[in-house]
Amino acid sequence: MKLQFWTIGKDHDNYVKEGVELFTKRIANYYPVGWNIIAMPKNSATLSEIELKRKEGEIILNTLQKEDYLILLEERGRHLNSEAFAAFIQSRANESIKNIVFLIGGAYGVSEAIMQRANYKWSLSQLVFPHQLVRLIVAEQVYRACSINRNEKYHHS
Repeated sequence: MKLQFWTIGKDHDNYVKEGVELFTKRIANYYPVGWNIIAMPKNSATLSEIELKRKEGEIILNTLQKEDYLILLEERGRHLNSEAFAAFIQSRANESIKNIVFLIGGAYGVSEAIMQRANYKWSLSQLVFPHQLVRLIVAEQVYRACSINRNEKYHHS
């Protein structure tokens, strides 16, 4: 199984880059892993919120493969504790899912087409975080799940 983190916007800001790289490297001990930072659509500053989400959605849908398992980071998604998230990841591996894509949407969220395409909607918290921090949190939580599944000591419950 391969894990991919997709996000709309710019490269990792310096204040999160080191942490994102650290956890991505650690995840690579368990699964092939990578980041896809999707550029904002051209003229995005002149587009309405709805049009921007639609264009971002088109880019994402054109990049996704039919068999990709899409986990959408969504504030109204399901909340999981670390153990439940680890079990969720293990279940996808047991189902022989080839590619999991964790999608962090744009500044205004995602289009309805992306909401419909998502296999799972996951919420990190009821709090709102900057997109850059979400990258770091997601990478750390995926690493934590991997370590839980291997019964390693990183996670202390």
